[in-house]
Amino acid sequence: MAESFDVPPGGGAFVLPRMAVGLFLTDQPGHRIAVGSDRRKPIPLAAGEGWILPAGASGICEYDAALSYLKLELPDALLVDVGFDRARDAGPVVGRIDPLLAEFARLAVSTAGEPVSLYHETMELALAAHLAHLLSPRSDGTAAVDDRRLQRAVAYIHDNISEELSLDEIAAEAAISRFHFVRAFRKAFGLSPYQYVIHERMERAKILLKTTRLPVAEVAARVGYDDVSRFGRHFRRHVGVTPAAFRMK
Repeated sequence: MAESFDVPPGGGAFVLPRMAVGLFLTDQPGHRIAVGSDRRKPIPLAAGEGWILPAGASGICEYDAALSYLKLELPDALLVDVGFDRARDAGPVVGRIDPLLAEFARLAVSTAGEPVSLYHETMELALAAHLAHLLSPRSDGTAAVDDRRLQRAVAYIHDNISEELSLDEIAAEAAISRFHFVRAFRKAFGLSPYQYVIHERMERAKILLKTTRLPVAEVAARVGYDDVSRFGRHFRRHVGVTPAAFRMK
């Protein structure tokens, strides 16, 4: 289920039968929420932020201004299909929403009234798989980075994947000198920061190509390329085919 809502100030109690994602479209500096209790906690949310709550979650949500937001609900069966069979054990997330998940939410709402098709089923699976990736406990290996400085750097990369990133900016986010940052990053992830950025851009491009009708030039722009031919070269080197050919597969 994917819907958009425009509601007056207020809020109230909620109970969620399925895992749900909420994306605020308006700033709510006076937002308060309680999950699993009636003890409200002030958590200001800006447009583009929101919440991810597991099936069965209950609580209270309050806000002092009129609110526009998007809401997705994902059935357990869909999450099991992508290998996420412990979705009900996931903890609540309130605040920052992964940019690609937010993109999926907007796309799901904009196409909610269209007939069921292979395109929609593919998009649903991609959305569920990405959500599972975000919520799954980290396994050993590159995902098990417990250095908060590197975690901040990776979050910065993901949040700014469509921008022109520089090593100085990423290292500054981690508060580590460039030299030590590159060494620590490569040791943790097995890739240089540059290689990691390219990899993440190509992975996001693959999802956009398969789950949206965006022109290739727009996909390139959304993953940080203002030169479509350069994007095409990187994509082919990473995936083995051109973006157009990948979309047709």
